Amino acid sequence: MGEVIQFIPKAERERLRLIREARANYESVFPSGDSANRQLDNAPIVINGTWIHQGGEPLS
Repeated sequence: MGEVIQFIPKAERERLRLIREARANYESVFPSGDSANRQLDNAPIVINGTWIHQGGEPLS
């Protein structure tokens, strides 16, 4: 109880999907040998002050 569900517009979800796809394409062309870079790809991002996990779910 007490969970806050934030609406994320479809356009914003699509933008995040395109960013993930572009990162994957870049990584396939320019693979990094550094595991720290791969770890950043899984890092959450901030949208309108809300931390969002790569899967599109807000983090608590």
